[in-house]
Amino acid sequence: MPVRTFFRLLRESFIFAFISLTANKLRTLLSLLGITIGIFAIILVYSIVDSLEKNIRDSVSQFGDQVVYVQKWPWSGGADFAWWKYLNRPVPLNSEADIIRRRSQYAEHVAFGSSLGGATVTRASNSATGAEVLGTTFDYNKIWTFELAQGRYFTESEMNAGRPYCIIGADIAEGLFLPGEVVIGQRITISGQKLNVIGVFEKVGESLVGQSYDKMVIVPFKKVRTVVNTDRNESNVIMASAKEGITVAQLKDELTGIMRSVRRLRPGADDNFALNDPSLISNQLDSLFGALGIMGTIIGMFSILVGGFGIANIMFVSVRERTNEIGIQKALGAKNFIILSQFLTESVVLCLLGGVAGLVLVALGAYIAAVAFEFDIFLSVGNVVLGLLLSAGIGLISGLIPAWMAARLNPVDAIRMQA
Repeated sequence: MPVRTFFRLLRESFIFAFISLTANKLRTLLSLLGITIGIFAIILVYSIVDSLEKNIRDSVSQFGDQVVYVQKWPWSGGADFAWWKYLNRPVPLNSEADIIRRRSQYAEHVAFGSSLGGATVTRASNSATGAEVLGTTFDYNKIWTFELAQGRYFTESEMNAGRPYCIIGADIAEGLFLPGEVVIGQRITISGQKLNVIGVFEKVGESLVGQSYDKMVIVPFKKVRTVVNTDRNESNVIMASAKEGITVAQLKDELTGIMRSVRRLRPGADDNFALNDPSLISNQLDSLFGALGIMGTIIGMFSILVGGFGIANIMFVSVRERTNEIGIQKALGAKNFIILSQFLTESVVLCLLGGVAGLVLVALGAYIAAVAFEFDIFLSVGNVVLGLLLSAGIGLISGLIPAWMAARLNPVDAIRMQA
């Protein structure tokens, strides 16, 4: 068949489909509902899963790809988590971080951190509650990624001397200072300790995994230990980043040897520390989002299946109503292919309209979620294309048998039959 003839037949098929759909507006609307709900359900689930995955993976990326965390508790969890094995472990100490810094051949940077959660920060008559105060060492900014909206980071001498300086989060600044008020150089109070503000973190929003800097206050470790018993603080952590060319596995092997030596563990004795890295979380995320994707597919497919049956039923009705018209067309020389293409086009166009309506509802739902709940749902191009392809596919499958029956009608019998 020449290409020109093909496109002419395709155009005519669209015209017939448009006439049929507009002639039965109520029936068309009811038919659209099934596909609209089906596409809305499956694409919304996919979009929510994609958005959750992006937000969580962005949060996990803060930990760094080449960073190992020496802690009391491992990051693994689940129903079979043997918490009693780790309960009496000692917490990491800054002195152990110093030993790792001296002995390690594979670690580029080593930092120590100890935090105090739920603290109240005050300034004059203003206060900000729920702050996390993190005392850390100088190399912290070389391991964790963050941006400062105002001010600067600590100098090494300020860190080592435990100077009364701090960097505060955006939420803390908003709670203590008026808009436009100078923040740098002002004095705040935490647990009776007066601190001078030298920096303000860029606002990043809530973090689903890890930590958000919006409610954090970072101070030199030597200043935190004056208000926190760091030798027993469960939040203590040693952070070590690998040198270029060194894998996380190599760094973990070296850290295992150093920590066992420092803590004088006998050969064969279990480690009394945990070495955590972001790959542990990533592996759990892969299985979690894989399961969520399968669940979303099953839920959405049931909705689309119901919509597909509705489209097939409408197409059967359409064939019966237009039996005389089909007979006349065939008597005038219309081939089976032309009749088949007319009804398949009508079915596909009907499903595509429903699919577009479903995608519009997803976009509307994403906007409402962003405004009402401050949760961004990303309707990606991939999901839009998937929704349209699913709609077209359901249209082809749902309309195939009715279209085939229409194409197989005998013209004489079709003309005699009543619509």
